[in-house]
Amino acid sequence: MFDKLSKLKQLKDMQSALAQEKVKKEEKGIEVIINGKMEIEEVVLNQELEQSEQEEILKKLINNAFKEIQAIAAQKMAGMNIF
Repeated sequence: MFDKLSKLKQLKDMQSALAQEKVKKEEKGIEVIINGKMEIEEVVLNQELEQSEQEEILKKLINNAFKEIQAIAAQKMAGMNIF
C-alpha cells in the first residue's frame, strides 16, 4: 500500500513539475506560449501580415509547441519508475 502511495506522490510531483514547463515558439513576429498542462498561455499576432499568412503561421507554431511539450512530458515520464 505504501508503494502505491509513493508512486502516486511521484506522479503528482511530476504533474506539478510539468505544469511549470513552458514552450515559446515565434516566427515573423507571431508568438505562441504553451504550458505543460497543454494550455495556450499567450498568442501575439503581427498585424503587418495578411490574415491568411498569420493563420498558417499560428497553426504551425501551435502544433510545434504541442509536440515539444509532449516530448518534454514523455522524457520526464521515462525517467520515472512508476510502473
